[in-house]
Amino acid sequence: MREILVTSALPYANGYIHLGHLVEYIQTDIWARAMKAQGHQVTYVCADDAHGTAIMLKAEDNGITPEEQIATVKASHEADFAKFLIEFDNYYSTHSDENKHFSELIYRRLNSAGHISTRDVEQLFDPEKQLFLADRFVKGTCPECDAADQYGDNCEVCGTTYDATELKNPRSTLSNATPVLKISKHYFFDLPEFDQFLQDWTRTDNRLQPSVANKLQEWFDAGLASWDISRDAPYFGFKIPDTPEDEPDKYFYVWLDAPVGYMASFKNLCEQRKGTDKPLDFDRYWLQENEHKTEVYHFIGKDIVYFHALFWPAMLAGSEFRTPTGVFAHGFLMVNGEKMSKSRGTFIKAETYAEHLHPEYLRYYFASKLSDKVEDINLDLEDFMQKVNSDLVGKVVNIASRSAGFLVKKYDGMLSEVCAEPRLLEDITKTGDEIAAAYENREFSKAMRLIMHCADKANEYIDEKKPWSLAKQEGTEQEVQDVCSVAINIFRQLMVYLAPVLPELTANAKGFLNIDSLSFHSRNEWLLGHQINKFKPLMQRIEQKDVDAMVEASKASLGSTSDVTTAPAPTSGATIENAKDAQAKSTDSDTEQTDYIGIDDFSKVEMKVAHVLDCSYVEGADKLLQFTLDVGEDRPRNVFSGIRKFYEPEQLLNKKVICVTNLAPRKMKFGISEGMVLSTGNPKTQLTVVTLPDNCVIGDVLA
Repeated sequence: MREILVTSALPYANGYIHLGHLVEYIQTDIWARAMKAQGHQVTYVCADDAHGTAIMLKAEDNGITPEEQIATVKASHEADFAKFLIEFDNYYSTHSDENKHFSELIYRRLNSAGHISTRDVEQLFDPEKQLFLADRFVKGTCPECDAADQYGDNCEVCGTTYDATELKNPRSTLSNATPVLKISKHYFFDLPEFDQFLQDWTRTDNRLQPSVANKLQEWFDAGLASWDISRDAPYFGFKIPDTPEDEPDKYFYVWLDAPVGYMASFKNLCEQRKGTDKPLDFDRYWLQENEHKTEVYHFIGKDIVYFHALFWPAMLAGSEFRTPTGVFAHGFLMVNGEKMSKSRGTFIKAETYAEHLHPEYLRYYFASKLSDKVEDINLDLEDFMQKVNSDLVGKVVNIASRSAGFLVKKYDGMLSEVCAEPRLLEDITKTGDEIAAAYENREFSKAMRLIMHCADKANEYIDEKKPWSLAKQEGTEQEVQDVCSVAINIFRQLMVYLAPVLPELTANAKGFLNIDSLSFHSRNEWLLGHQINKFKPLMQRIEQKDVDAMVEASKASLGSTSDVTTAPAPTSGATIENAKDAQAKSTDSDTEQTDYIGIDDFSKVEMKVAHVLDCSYVEGADKLLQFTLDVGEDRPRNVFSGIRKFYEPEQLLNKKVICVTNLAPRKMKFGISEGMVLSTGNPKTQLTVVTLPDNCVIGDVLA
């Protein structure tokens, strides 16, 4: 028996759970349940990520203390997770004594080993709020193109990146005050000291998916930088210990103590289990000498790989704790092929979904889409309804409903003493080995395909034998019982295989089947001479009206234009026109347009079909992606585009896009941008890159 500790990333205690979050928690829960069903000791812990400036400010806006804010959100999160049958062994908070203890212990060990340093950092300071401002809390005029109302790290009009201190006419978004420059001492974790350790760690023992390891190599190639782990007061979090008495309070940056929350939640559970028949030993899971005795796995979103696969293992290794056995990343959720949208009603809260549809529908649909790859999954609401109705209601549940009635009515629920189709049942039993392996390898979609193939075999068998016709004939009583008994045995096997995904349905099926266990091992013991109970409907079909009601309930107010698509907008380091002039133009559809351009002006713009050879993050730029584009010239072009918050690089690889190729090259902080990739939308809310069909010829000019 393996001893396994598994975690999901900690949801931030600042808002509700939505379907995008649930991809991860459902994925982790299915894996944990599947491993338990295979006989392993699995412990699943999580917690709310409860620190940071955003929570402090949210509490202030709500007129409550941060402690009250995080307690309210934690209760909401736990209620949502319970609705979707997420079975944590412990759900805790990073604002806890245990987390404070381990955060301080790790810091002190790192500091004693010489991995912590300090240096002065110049930042913008809000004189009214009396706090240092992160980039997202500063707006001003772009120092490059003079576009107004730009954030403190990147211009959404021209794509230029800069330091917040370079903004013209800066203002705090918290108070509207003019910030002042102020110097503060910050504490840094020396990540570069762990460069070789991390390069080895990320490439050995299958700790990471290959695509993740390859992406991290880009960070190694660029050179790791020291990590700022401190924040100045006021801040909601833990004070850094052992700082000079004459120094203002310093706090751990939220991303230092957040992953420590895994340890804290597990420690809290260990204390709860003391003196019970299920004790847990914290040291057995977290001390370095026990690394090969137990296993620790983190399930995370692809957007936080950097923290979990670089900072976290380096912190653990440097403080003499064990590192994770594996870090498994998943992609984002799309709905109907697009990013979730409030105005389209596809930005769906967990609570809203549960008010209209059964959570197990979603658990199954996600399972049918999830693999071991770092791929986005698409919740197509039409396909969702059809797949659930076809697979679960039409195939699986239908096996029991077609067979149970004959057995209960004619044979008092007794199954045959001997299996009439041992080869068929042996084949389906043996398939369980493949299904178990698929679950362990996180190839849930493969597992669902195998399960539905077994269901198809059962339905084909029933259709071939036609027990409803046999029951009308004389002298066929034994054959009817035999056929229906085979069908019920196959149904039982399907319940074993689906139990990690559909815990409520399969628990109800246990009552109908009159059995105690749905462990994977139990499938080897067939139900012979066994009595079942009266069948009751296990699942209802999804109705279109319920899906429509959920979408309507999720829609934002009619006045929302948060994701309205507009004309193509520039997303690179160059602009079509002066930003000041662009802002002055009216967008009111009732206003007469007078600023026409002639055909000669338009013909000056050269747009070509471009093939995306490479797309990657830009280190130090939160809003930029770097493109390598083949536009049919002797060498590829380098283009920077301010669309990082809307896309992951892999989403755009090998796509054909439109590149404006005759813009003057623009020198930027990170290199020279040699064109512009066109997109549609509002740069502040949603941009969608314009992509072209595969048959478009690279280098062709758009006419």
